[in-house]
Amino acid sequence: MGMLEGKSELREVHWLMDMLQSIDVGLMVVDSQYRLAIWNSFMQNHSNRRPKSVLNQRLWDAFPEISEEWFRRKVDSVLLLRTPAFTTWEQRPYLLRFPSYRPVTGTAPYMYQNATFMPLRSADGEVNHVGIILYDVTDVAVNRADLKAANAKLEALSRTDRLTGLNNRGYWEQRLEEEFRRNRRSGEVSSLVLFDVDHFKRVNDIYGHPSGDEVLRQIARVVSAQVRSTDICGRYGGEEFAALLIDTPADKARVLAERLRQAIAAMSITTETGTLSVTVSLGISQHAADMQSHEHWISTADQALYQAKQTGRNRTVIYENIGAAS
Repeated sequence: MGMLEGKSELREVHWLMDMLQSIDVGLMVVDSQYRLAIWNSFMQNHSNRRPKSVLNQRLWDAFPEISEEWFRRKVDSVLLLRTPAFTTWEQRPYLLRFPSYRPVTGTAPYMYQNATFMPLRSADGEVNHVGIILYDVTDVAVNRADLKAANAKLEALSRTDRLTGLNNRGYWEQRLEEEFRRNRRSGEVSSLVLFDVDHFKRVNDIYGHPSGDEVLRQIARVVSAQVRSTDICGRYGGEEFAALLIDTPADKARVLAERLRQAIAAMSITTETGTLSVTVSLGISQHAADMQSHEHWISTADQALYQAKQTGRNRTVIYENIGAAS
C-alpha cells in the first residue's frame, strides 16, 4: 500500500511540474538570497535563456535591466510580511524586458507585464522562497494606449476649426473666459486681438469660394507661425480671427498685430482661379478692471476692429486709442 501511495505522489509531482512548465505565464522562484531556483518554459522561451544559464544567479546579475534596490525591497517585504505583493504595467512597464511577439500588438516595443510576488512556505512553515508570476498584458496596455490616443485626437478635433486648423470659436472663447477670470483675480493684463480680411466678399465673388477658403487657410498658417506657444488663436467666424495674447499689454500686442498685418499683406496666395493678395484690419483690447464679462472684452476689441475698418482698413487700432489709428 505504501508503495502505491508513493507512486501516486510521484505522479502528482510530475503532473504539477508539467503544468508549471506548460502554463502561459512566467514562473520564477527566488530564495532569500535572491537566487533563482525555478525558471519555467515561458521564461525560457521569451528570454531565450535556458534554465542552466540563469539558475542559482541573482536576478539582477542575469538581467541587468532590473534595479537591484527595487527588487531586494520587493522580495524582502514578501519574506518579512508573508503576504503577496503586486506590480502592474502602469507602475512599471515590465519586470524583465522581453520582446513582444503578439501579432495583434506587434507595434509594442516590448512585452508589458504584471507581476505577483508570493511567499512560499516550506513544510516546516518557514518562508524562505518567493514565487514570482509574470503575466503578459501587452494587449491590454496597447489597447489602453490606443484608446488614450483616440480620445486625445477626438478632443483635439472637438476644439479645432476644420478649415483653418486653428481653435474653433467654442474653444478659444472658453479660454478667453478663463483668462478673463484669471486677470480679474491676479491683476495681470492680457490682450485680445480681433482681425478680419478686408473686402473678403469681393474675393469670394471674383475668385470663388474655394479660393476664399484657401485665403483663410494661408492666413491661419501665418498666425500659427507668428504667435507664441502660450497664446490662444482661433477662428471667430467667417473671415474673422481672434488671438488671445497671454500676459501681454496692448502696446506689446500691437507689435505682434503689426507683424501679422505686414506678413499677410506680403503674401502672394495661389489659388485655382488665380493669384491674389489680401490685407487685414485688426482691433486690440487690453483687459481692464471695469470689464463686466469676457463678452464685454470681445465687444471692445470688436469696436477697435470696426474703427480700423472705418479709417481705411489694413491697419491696427487699440481700443483705448480709438481715433488715433495707424
